[in-house]
Amino acid sequence: MKAFLALLKIDLRLASRNRTVLFFNYFFPLMFFFVFAQLFDANQGSAILQVVTMVIVLGILGNGLFGAGMRAVQEREENVLRRYKVTPITPVPLLAASMITGVVLYLPSVVLVIFLAHQFYGMALPGQLGSLLIFVCLGAIAFRSLGLIIAAVVNSSQESNILIQPIYMAMLFLSGATIPITYMPHWLQNITQFIPATYLMTGIGGILQRGETVFANWQAVAALLLTTAVATFIATKLFRWEKEEKLRASAKLWVLVVLLPFLFLGAYQAWSQHDLVKARILARDLRRGQTWLIQNARIFVGNGKVIESGAVLVKNGKIAEVYDGNFPDAKKLNAEAIDAAGKTVLPGLIDMHVHLGAPGGFYDDWSKFDAQKSYERELEAYLYCGITAVRSAGDKVDEMLKLRQQFNSGEKLGTELFLCGPLFTAEGGHGTEYAKRLPEIARAGFNAQFLRIPKTQEEARQQVDELAAKGVNAIKGILEAGVPGYTFNRMNLDLLRAVVEEAHAKRLPAAIHTGDSRDVIDAVALGADSIEHGSFRDEIPDATIAEMAAKGIAFDPTLSVVEGFTDFSKGKTDLLKRSLVQQVATKELLTGTEHAAASAEMKSFREQIGRYPMSMDIGGRDLVKAWHAGVLLVTGSDAGNFLVFHGSTVQREIELWVAAGIPPAVALQAATGNAARLLRAENRIGTIEKGKEASLLVVDGNPLQDVRALSSISVVFLKGERVNRTTIFEQK
Repeated sequence: MKAFLALLKIDLRLASRNRTVLFFNYFFPLMFFFVFAQLFDANQGSAILQVVTMVIVLGILGNGLFGAGMRAVQEREENVLRRYKVTPITPVPLLAASMITGVVLYLPSVVLVIFLAHQFYGMALPGQLGSLLIFVCLGAIAFRSLGLIIAAVVNSSQESNILIQPIYMAMLFLSGATIPITYMPHWLQNITQFIPATYLMTGIGGILQRGETVFANWQAVAALLLTTAVATFIATKLFRWEKEEKLRASAKLWVLVVLLPFLFLGAYQAWSQHDLVKARILARDLRRGQTWLIQNARIFVGNGKVIESGAVLVKNGKIAEVYDGNFPDAKKLNAEAIDAAGKTVLPGLIDMHVHLGAPGGFYDDWSKFDAQKSYERELEAYLYCGITAVRSAGDKVDEMLKLRQQFNSGEKLGTELFLCGPLFTAEGGHGTEYAKRLPEIARAGFNAQFLRIPKTQEEARQQVDELAAKGVNAIKGILEAGVPGYTFNRMNLDLLRAVVEEAHAKRLPAAIHTGDSRDVIDAVALGADSIEHGSFRDEIPDATIAEMAAKGIAFDPTLSVVEGFTDFSKGKTDLLKRSLVQQVATKELLTGTEHAAASAEMKSFREQIGRYPMSMDIGGRDLVKAWHAGVLLVTGSDAGNFLVFHGSTVQREIELWVAAGIPPAVALQAATGNAARLLRAENRIGTIEKGKEASLLVVDGNPLQDVRALSSISVVFLKGERVNRTTIFEQK
């Protein structure tokens, strides 16, 4: 230990006099810090976090590969090591001292970069500073060991430079340290998973941006530790005291052996895509961290308040300020200005009732229908249209949970997904008819994902518990007996009561699908949190509507599905001509639906649909009565049904509400603040208030006067990210 401490003291003294060491430890990182700060506009939101991550990684690379690799060779060529040879010292303390020296010299540079970022660019001090410094130390030691193995296998400074340069350049450009990984083609992203420095980028990025601990990056930590151990062992075995001692050229292959941990880790990551997913999420977080000032706008707050002229400051994904009247200059706020004169800013719209598993139309060739791609495009289409949250009200549960993880995490860009389902129904009840169209071999799997058919109250409670454990956002029950010629078995009320009670015990809202007034009466008596559809066959009694208001039960009338069913039964396809529908629906879906609405083969099917009693007048009257009674109103479209294409669903639903007699302001609040309340997410979305997520819609004109303005979309924000609507469908 005395020898090690003595060597460490000497090594620190020599290193502090070495210009190369000082350059790569201090000047080199600081030079890149200010260059990157200008290049990435570090005054803008969280861009400084990316700059700091990149600079720290560059510093570790320089400290390790050049600082250790070249310096060790220089000391051997200058006969410094020969002097140690005559002393009772082994290579181990020499190598250990070199690694510790590198860390001790580099850590002040990390602290300096963080200080400068905080002082000049307003970066908050890392919440996990201890984890950051530990991870940096592990990275610095690992790359020092890589530098020492390079020094061990080369015979001269010239050879050292030749070997270090390609390794350094590969790590520089393929790790995200200079070019973000997400900018690269997918095949190249997979290659980056074999680059050791990539794990420095994702690890440091996760700690800085997401507040992760060093334990959350255990795979990278394990690889760094293993690399350190292997490289140190090999460097010890190949250590040479004098420049006259030569190694065969084949000895350079030991560098590849040292990289084996990253070869195996890279293969695993290329298969699992775990770190690539993390890289996409970190990149999305950075985009959501930009600062924007939407100025000179009319602001529909979502809680009944309207600001006729003001501004909204978006910062770090949140609404930082809402200005009524005068507002600061965008430059003083380090924000990018968006002039919204003549425009209206609203909270992102919310559709409370969609079925992602159904496309809303037909294909001429169903073999071209890809369910997974369809799901993804649908969520992209909603966001394109300014709908920043949707609730799946009946889909395959495991597929929706996976989809929710992908989109809600930021891995993919699309609307936020909430899951209400699968369907609790009776044997032969509504919902069971869909499986009859499937091949027998596929029915069991479909039903297991789409339906729950409890036989006892205990089984009903157990099934709710299982869904709650999976993380669904709400439970859905079915009360529907159908009509003559198209009947269903109605769910036992005691079983459904058990479902509702257990949902409430698990703090989950219960949505009940109803078909007529009797269903609504029973659903209200059971204590449902929302009535889905209401009744299109007979009017809901005034007493029941009053009870809904008293109990705080929400009403989701889904008028869009009545219009879609009615039009399709008549062969009308005017709904397909709407501008936003044309923009988001695929050509194959539009063409196939046009053919289905006109084809003779589908005539009997359309006539069958037309016989199903659905009255827009009844639905509209129930809606107006509910509004007058003070019922909580929310917007849902039942998208996925005939001619209700995924995308601009809320815009059309609101137009139907206004046509039925609902004031535009009431309809808009139903699609924003009220919907967020039913989702139990009102603490973060649904209104334009300070501290809430910046999921916003900017439209041309004034939808409070003409709701058709909702379809004239100017800008969409999701959690602070300005959505690039022109490229949203090009995601991989």
